[in-house]
Amino acid sequence: MSVSALDSRIFRNLFGTQEIRDIFTDDAYVKCLIEVEAALARAQSKTGVIPPESGDSITSTFAGIQLEYVNQSIRKRCLLVQFGGAAGTIASLGSDDTGPRVREQLALELGLQNPAITWHVARDNVAEITNFLALVGGTLGKIALDLMIMSSNEFDEISEPFVPHRGASSTMPQKRNPISSEVILAASKMLRANASLGLDAMITDFERASGPWHLEWVAVPEAFVTAVGALHQTNFALDGLVVKVDSMERNLHSTKGLIVGEAVMMALAPHIGRQKAHDEVYEACKSAIEHDRTLLEVLRESKTLTSVLTDEQLVGLCDPTQYMGASQLMVDEMVKRANLTLQQGDVQVNQ
Repeated sequence: MSVSALDSRIFRNLFGTQEIRDIFTDDAYVKCLIEVEAALARAQSKTGVIPPESGDSITSTFAGIQLEYVNQSIRKRCLLVQFGGAAGTIASLGSDDTGPRVREQLALELGLQNPAITWHVARDNVAEITNFLALVGGTLGKIALDLMIMSSNEFDEISEPFVPHRGASSTMPQKRNPISSEVILAASKMLRANASLGLDAMITDFERASGPWHLEWVAVPEAFVTAVGALHQTNFALDGLVVKVDSMERNLHSTKGLIVGEAVMMALAPHIGRQKAHDEVYEACKSAIEHDRTLLEVLRESKTLTSVLTDEQLVGLCDPTQYMGASQLMVDEMVKRANLTLQQGDVQVNQ
């Protein structure tokens, strides 16, 4: 029986993928335990705690049942080896540096960072992971919300990739809901909730927590599955996004020039001063709204403006497509930086 949308056969592929779910199966968990035990045997043999032949024997025994393990890394400082014994002192290995040396070697065997001190009740690294995923969810959620609004009939500027019957309704055949965006938005809220659980799990009692860290058993797997699901849906939505340029242009001109009031004000300011220019354009905008006229029509009747700006200048200033600022330069710079970040992989960000 499914107790969550994440493991429901009906809904699970909306909120995750099979690949990320496989990482958090019981089998995968057992495989990780086996790998850690084998790594600990190697670490102890290399630091003289157990004979080298014993370490080889234990490792070879486990090797027969180990399967491939995919190492997932978010932040290097968060992936720390945990080896502290019953209360974090590693007292079972003595009072010398044997315990810390075993921990250091275990970190090397597992490809993890070696902390300076035992951290089993300092859960900030785990909380950072869930909060990082929540930040990813917030970014994706913002994108999803914009896509949902822009795909509404009132804007009609974009639509998600068309798949027959996806987003349709059993009673309203005209419907074409942005399913991916809706799921992404829901996922972003789920990720924020799990981030809160991660922060709550930080508050533990002394050196053997009585239960708060058990929250991580729920929060961490759900956060990863949900984040991967949201990324998967975002990739689908953006990869085949339908952009309706004509609708965008229509919407730009829907305010009849009011959207570029700032452009007119800034062009007028050098001639009559910043505040007076603001007041002049403010009154012009007010008149355009009250009398349902274009801003250009009103501006042409202003002696103050026409005495310092030509009609050709006014027409250009009232054109939203001529007031884009440095937006294209910033987009190009972001594409450049993204490609530099991804240059070691096969992914390219296209302009």
